[in-house]
Amino acid sequence: MTDIDTIAAIATAPGRSGIGIVRVSGPASLQIAEHITQRKLVPRVAHYARFHSDFPASNTLIDSGIVLYFPGPGSFTGEDVIEFQGHGSPIVLDMLLQEICHCGARLARPGEFSERAFLNNKLDLSQAEAIADLINSSTQQAALNANRSLQGEFSRKIDSLLQQVTALRVYVEAAIDFPEEEIDFLADGVVASRLSDLREAFNSVLAQAQQGSLISEGMRVVIAGRPNAGKSSLLNALAGQDRAIVTPIAGTTRDVLTEAIQIDGMPLHIVDTAGLRDSADAVEQEGIRRAMLEIETADRILLVVDATTQSLQDLNIDALWPDDARPRAPTPVTIIVNKTDAASLEPRLSTEATIPKIYLSAKTGAGLQLLKDHLKSVMGFNAEGQGNFSARRRHLVAIENAIMALEQGMHQLTTTGAGELLAEDLRHCHDSLGEITGAMSTDALLGEIFSSFCIGK
Repeated sequence: MTDIDTIAAIATAPGRSGIGIVRVSGPASLQIAEHITQRKLVPRVAHYARFHSDFPASNTLIDSGIVLYFPGPGSFTGEDVIEFQGHGSPIVLDMLLQEICHCGARLARPGEFSERAFLNNKLDLSQAEAIADLINSSTQQAALNANRSLQGEFSRKIDSLLQQVTALRVYVEAAIDFPEEEIDFLADGVVASRLSDLREAFNSVLAQAQQGSLISEGMRVVIAGRPNAGKSSLLNALAGQDRAIVTPIAGTTRDVLTEAIQIDGMPLHIVDTAGLRDSADAVEQEGIRRAMLEIETADRILLVVDATTQSLQDLNIDALWPDDARPRAPTPVTIIVNKTDAASLEPRLSTEATIPKIYLSAKTGAGLQLLKDHLKSVMGFNAEGQGNFSARRRHLVAIENAIMALEQGMHQLTTTGAGELLAEDLRHCHDSLGEITGAMSTDALLGEIFSSFCIGK
């Protein structure tokens, strides 16, 4: 049980380092630490101590370093917490961890320290997720945003929305419960006005959350097309280095190759895929199958065509996809007309049709900036976006669901005037928001979130 178990884990990254930390949390933490250090520990005082073990012999010295004791509830987890700070040898840290477990602790699950902090009301769910986002930050802005969320910036905005929804629910419920009043509170314009103001507040938070999610998680772009269209050359051009093998032989790329880059602080995960065509080669067929899986999960597809072989009079999207290779998901597509240098074409961006087209040369780099600016534009990236917070896709879904419930309630009010239906929609709106901070989270959701954390966090 999490309320009685004492857990332990190595909190520093795997590998050799100058310092390594083993963290312990739970009711037996102090007893275990004083047994191993053979001394009394004072709260929030750095103690130099020797770490002893009963293996391979009694009172064996395994390391020495600093020990810190944080009594609950004034600790990260809200429980008694001990940190052993010793030398960063994986062998030494493992010996220390084994001794701690021999004294009564058990190995912590991934994210269990943060999970206990959430369960003990030391932080809400969005703050707990911000810890993982901070650790996994790939850009400076992502780290700053994650820190803002960890300090409660995102939570405060969600709490403000929750308070406004709650106040409106109280008003609507009162109007329903007292129908004998002479004033029709649902028809006096107050509810409609408050609903409109609330929708604007929701849209503002959603825009910030979308920016935070983009900076935190990045954009997944899949480069697709027929063999020899220049897909691997485009990957190399965007990455700024030769990451993919480029040859004039069709079918050179046979597996998925992913490269993480930044465009003015926007993380970008570029995926190069095998050329899409009919092939009798079993290895190439597997590469094409994997390419289709990547295409189905992309945020945007860059469909590359060869300007020297493709007729540019009618770049019909259906004709450009090879047979049986059209994505099932409605993923946005940008057509990349490559090899403009060989076809004597000028680099340009065309938005005349529903599908944008960018004419460029991956070989010379001409038009590459047009593509970068286009990717930032279609994702709504704002390089000057200060004061934002980190967010995840599940947060966006929750806010969007809340807005849908809110708009449904507005429809019920204006078309039927049914207060009971409006009240039910407001409840759904409230519940969707509660999923973000954990007020309405299920055990399954908590398990999924914290299982992605590092062990020791």
